[in-house]
Amino acid sequence: MNELILKKLIEIEERFQVKVLYAVESGSRAWGIHSKDSDYDVRFIYIHQPNWYLSIDPQGVGAKRDVIELPINDVLDISGWEITKALRLFRKGNPTLLEWLRSDNIYCQKPSLVTRLRSLAPEIFNPTASLHHYLNMAKNNYQLYLQKSEIKNCLYAIRSILACKWIKENKTPPPIRFNDLVGAFVSEGQLRKKIEHLVVRKMAGYESEKEVSISIMNECLESEISRIEAYVQTLSVKVEDSTKKLDDLFRNVLKEMYK
Repeated sequence: MNELILKKLIEIEERFQVKVLYAVESGSRAWGIHSKDSDYDVRFIYIHQPNWYLSIDPQGVGAKRDVIELPINDVLDISGWEITKALRLFRKGNPTLLEWLRSDNIYCQKPSLVTRLRSLAPEIFNPTASLHHYLNMAKNNYQLYLQKSEIKNCLYAIRSILACKWIKENKTPPPIRFNDLVGAFVSEGQLRKKIEHLVVRKMAGYESEKEVSISIMNECLESEISRIEAYVQTLSVKVEDSTKKLDDLFRNVLKEMYK
């Protein structure tokens, strides 16, 4: 599969006349709770040729799209963000992008970009924005779980709540691996056994199968969602202005890629 993904990334570079700077796996495979049938969620950052940026039309408007998305099939879901879009989102402490930077499943990377972004991540990390992100994910997946009773939605809701607990306690981006979050906050007992049971079933390929409603799980998720919601209301948003550093980073990468 790695060979196919690398081939697709090369095709993207040729078709769109761009260079892929960073490409990783996201979603359940990056979290360590995938099954053999899970699709591959490939996410990447790319850069255009210099003339693309030397235009009166801003990026992301009209024909100058700032995303590339290949048609999704049962195996591959590949999409990417243009570098200035990615850097603007990074400036806001975008949790999705921060997860990309911590993924262990790396298909390609240009150190000049990735190393610098990782070094800046603690500076731009926004606990309030991240809490809102993971709280919304928890609520949405919990509602889906209540409607469909599917194992994957329950686990995704649990992961999001544990990510919130990590941010609340440590004020840093949460670990990307599901088991690391469980180990940090769920002690041995009935709840831990239920979570481990669901992980085993999902990784065995039963992620979309129905699971009988688990009262201890529902009670935990509902109480934690309410607790995090109340906590978020007490927080203020503080954002460091890293624009100059990111402008310099963009210009340096552009020069490096198109000497």
